[in-house]
Amino acid sequence: MIGLLWNTGLSTLHDLLPIVAILFGFQFLLLRQPVPAFGKVLQGLLYVFLGLTLFLVGLQEAVFPLGEIMARQLTDPAFIRQHAVSGQQSVHWANYLWVYAFALAIGFATTIAEPALIAVGIKAEQISGGAISAWGLRLSVASGVAIGVAIGCFRIVTGTDLWLYIIAAYVIVVIQTAFAPKLIVPLAYDSGGVTTSTVTVPLVAALGLGLSSTIPGRSPMLDGFGLIAFASVFPIISVLAYAQFIRWLERRHTEPKEV
Repeated sequence: MIGLLWNTGLSTLHDLLPIVAILFGFQFLLLRQPVPAFGKVLQGLLYVFLGLTLFLVGLQEAVFPLGEIMARQLTDPAFIRQHAVSGQQSVHWANYLWVYAFALAIGFATTIAEPALIAVGIKAEQISGGAISAWGLRLSVASGVAIGVAIGCFRIVTGTDLWLYIIAAYVIVVIQTAFAPKLIVPLAYDSGGVTTSTVTVPLVAALGLGLSSTIPGRSPMLDGFGLIAFASVFPIISVLAYAQFIRWLERRHTEPKEV
């Protein structure tokens, strides 16, 4: 464990140093201004370094192995045959209901815990003056990822083309963009990017690869990847839908009631 902490700490330091060098380089060499509260900034950087190191070690030692084990067990042919729907062939979408349920749960849970989404939600709430709720944003993004990963697993089971789902999803995004509040559109598009980060990607990728490697006729290279794309586009749909729903509620409350 000490060796793992040391190696992870060195890797984290290696990743943070370029960021720190750019920030301080522009501050001192280009702007030529002192850093306000320099001591607190250094303290904060130390907290970031320690937090990321412990966070990555925790993921590597606990979350990732457990997620991979669950994905492998749920996609095991023996488990699928045990829970197969009566009268259905082994490779049938209805025989993988527990896989879809796991995809929903793991997609939602990993996104809620995503540090990048937490940071974006806090900033959005601060800048909007509370008009955008940090928790509302996180819940809507997590719901979108959960639905997207579940649909992505359905695509792997059925063997249908990935591009059909992605094109259909972006058509929905374009239509929603035309009617959604302009305030939320840039944030919704950014929300799709923050989901593809430290926690979500490894677990979702493990699920896709495990599922495609156990289904006859599926290729891990061709079918195993692609779940990340679902985890990127469906949060855009869910955030835009959340904003449209909130606006509909506001209009309903402000409309004069008939006597």
